[in-house]
Amino acid sequence: MEIKTVLITQARTGSTRLPGKVLKEIGGKSLLQIHLERLKECSKVSEIIVATTSNNEDSIIYEKAIAWGVSASKGSESDVLDRFYQAVKDEKADWIVRVTSDCPLIDPNLVDEVISFVQENDKDYGSNVLIENFPDGQDIEVFKFSALKKAWKEAKLLSDREHVTTYIRNNSDYKGGSLFSAINYQCYTDFSNIRMTVDEKSDFDLIEIIVSKLGTSKSWIEYVNFIIENDLIKMNDQIIRNEGLLKSLKKDI
Repeated sequence: MEIKTVLITQARTGSTRLPGKVLKEIGGKSLLQIHLERLKECSKVSEIIVATTSNNEDSIIYEKAIAWGVSASKGSESDVLDRFYQAVKDEKADWIVRVTSDCPLIDPNLVDEVISFVQENDKDYGSNVLIENFPDGQDIEVFKFSALKKAWKEAKLLSDREHVTTYIRNNSDYKGGSLFSAINYQCYTDFSNIRMTVDEKSDFDLIEIIVSKLGTSKSWIEYVNFIIENDLIKMNDQIIRNEGLLKSLKKDI
């Protein structure tokens, strides 16, 4: 029986640092459209769902996702774990892939590599972010639907509801827990100082330069080499990685 692997990307227009960022355009295409066009190249993904919020201003994301030929769903803005679960609960999925739409240049081949790695090792959860050596903006998480369902039922902390996978990661054997098995997909060297995600205007400016010079179909390492060779790291390297998660962890205290 064929394994069903559903990729969910979360997207909303509300962003405190760069409002409406996923709909900002480069060369006539929004960051969300570039993101989805790249993800459509994944060979290990059965379906793509854009999980947006029920807010009126996010209806445009829902409508555009459908127009671009992917599925879409609406859910809670703050309880993103519930948004994910509701988006996929009726899909009979075996595996879930989580990415975020503020990563326009996510590499579909890397997505396939992480999926294969986690599925072949048959872990409840696997990603390339347990050790953050890949560039920020190439974050890929793969987990069993059963793990998502367990987290959805049991997670209580605000940070766990807001960030989907923290409950799974923090209760995995990789972190000393016992509820889930987990594995990391290792990068061959440390590129964690490179940002290819979009949280602030300087991030967008960098992506705009990259796309204008290289287009939207290169591999992640080709983009990285361009950033390094042209000394572009300093454009946005002062921004804190995972700042949103760090802020929500403070709310738990």
